[in-house]
Amino acid sequence: MTHDGDPLSPGLYIVATPIGNLGDITVRAKDILARCDGIACEDTRVTQKLIRHLGISKPLWRYDDHSAPNDRARLVQSMRDRAVALVSDAGMPLVSDPGYRLVKDAKAAEIPITALPGANAPLTALALSGLPNDRFMFAGFLPNKDKARRDMLAELADIRTTLIFFDTAPRLTKSLAVIDEVLPGREVAVARELTKIYEECRTGSAQELIAHYTAHPPRGEIVLLVGPPPEVETSVDDSDAMLRELLETEKASKAVAQVAKATGLDRKVLYARAMELKGE
Repeated sequence: MTHDGDPLSPGLYIVATPIGNLGDITVRAKDILARCDGIACEDTRVTQKLIRHLGISKPLWRYDDHSAPNDRARLVQSMRDRAVALVSDAGMPLVSDPGYRLVKDAKAAEIPITALPGANAPLTALALSGLPNDRFMFAGFLPNKDKARRDMLAELADIRTTLIFFDTAPRLTKSLAVIDEVLPGREVAVARELTKIYEECRTGSAQELIAHYTAHPPRGEIVLLVGPPPEVETSVDDSDAMLRELLETEKASKAVAQVAKATGLDRKVLYARAMELKGE
């Protein structure tokens, strides 16, 4: 455990920063930023505003996904005898933000790496949304092009979890329209301006949200959440019909496995029913 004033060990420190409200900086993050030798950041103007607010003055080194491999190599080499903090413009670095290649190279060079947790937009939106949160999948930014967006949503359609995306305000209603088409019947939430004065998290059907945001064009960065597919109620008659059809060509165990997967019904119950149907 280090203490204020102690030298900071050389290495890479991945530091989460606020996603809007500067009061969300952690005590530990402020301590590391105050004691590091320099800060690698996505946009020096954004980070300068943060450290000025914290009363800190540090060298800032611009680092993003467009940085040259040589720049990254020099930064990794500097971590052998300097403490380097990595921040993004908001939230946890590497979560749809720069840093993946830097961390990968630092690990390969056996540089000590420390991660400091903090504010995170996807998890904040999930907590506000009221959508199921026992299982969820963060899928990053929805694609800009309509076909790519449609293909991505179709690929995720069968995953029985809440889906979380980043999106931009100008594309929101287009994204909602594709969700309504590709993932019909889902509950959807739009979270924006998280942790700021005009924070909003609106939940409803895609059509309801399209109507609202057409009338009230949104601003700010968007977290878009889509609930899991609705549970499909399968009647006994439906499962019997499926079993009868499959039993004509498949072994009972294989027929039962397929019906269980399609309906979510208990395999033991289905197997017992398959035996009854075979005996008829």
